[in-house]
Amino acid sequence: MSLAVLGSHRATGRTITEQFHAFDARNPHVYRALERMTARRLAAGATRVSLKDLFEDLRRQLPHGVAGLNNNYTALYARRLIDNHPNWARVFELRRRRAA
Repeated sequence: MSLAVLGSHRATGRTITEQFHAFDARNPHVYRALERMTARRLAAGATRVSLKDLFEDLRRQLPHGVAGLNNNYTALYARRLIDNHPNWARVFELRRRRAA
């Protein structure tokens, strides 16, 4: 893979948050899948859920993966899940954001 492809997100000049919103708008099924996966894990007795683990599971479950599913989006998806499910706030470990 060329360096141009690897660094292409930097070349756009968009923040991670902007990239996330664009990805999420194109792939609403990703959020719905993460929501279902979280609910299943909690129903099975989990008290903590790792978005990075969910991302890897999602990549394995989808037939061709999800192009553009960037690990930089895990915290943004966790925050969105908490916004939509406040009772899940203790399920995900969040850190203070350093960048937009």
